[in-house]
Amino acid sequence: MTGGVTDGRAVRFNGMDRECELALVERVRAGDTAAFDVIHAAFNGRLYGFLARLTRRRDVAEDLLEETWLRFVSHADQLRADTRLGPWLFTVARNVHVTWCRARAVETRAAATLDLWPAPIGFASPFERAAGSELERRIERALASLSVDTREVLLLVGVEGLTPSEAAAVCGLTPEAMRQRLKRARALLAARLAGADPHPVARLREVKP
Repeated sequence: MTGGVTDGRAVRFNGMDRECELALVERVRAGDTAAFDVIHAAFNGRLYGFLARLTRRRDVAEDLLEETWLRFVSHADQLRADTRLGPWLFTVARNVHVTWCRARAVETRAAATLDLWPAPIGFASPFERAAGSELERRIERALASLSVDTREVLLLVGVEGLTPSEAAAVCGLTPEAMRQRLKRARALLAARLAGADPHPVARLREVKP
């Protein structure tokens, strides 16, 4: 990916015909490795982008991405026939990130008891460094400054194009709770970008109810 979070050139899997998606699900349920390759090609970059922006660490994002795909492979035969691949994969990616965050919190507390200084994390993400314009860099920095809970809903809906209902399922929220969180997230992002652009948040995908 060469642009920032507003780059609309990436191919979106959710534009695939639903019949094709269902056929792919059926094939991976049956152990068809060629179908897995198609799904991997469609989602790998998107999942990496999601995880890299959540963790702001390339190495961690790569490890979590690998774990996401391992879980997909190990559970492929258990997928429901009507599975929507995008929400399913982003749910797994989010779950592995939550697990990593919990483990990291335990390690940080343990380090504190040993009087160790925690490792610095204030560095630019790969997407901030690759952003093609100053506005894109400002958006990336603004996203990075938000809490993980706020950031993930903006990424799922504003970047990845999931509907609020799909994002709610990914995050384990009710649709109404997701709408409220999304409203607050967009307001926070707009506040961070105030003065940078009259309509900065409009660069993200419009949120469809």
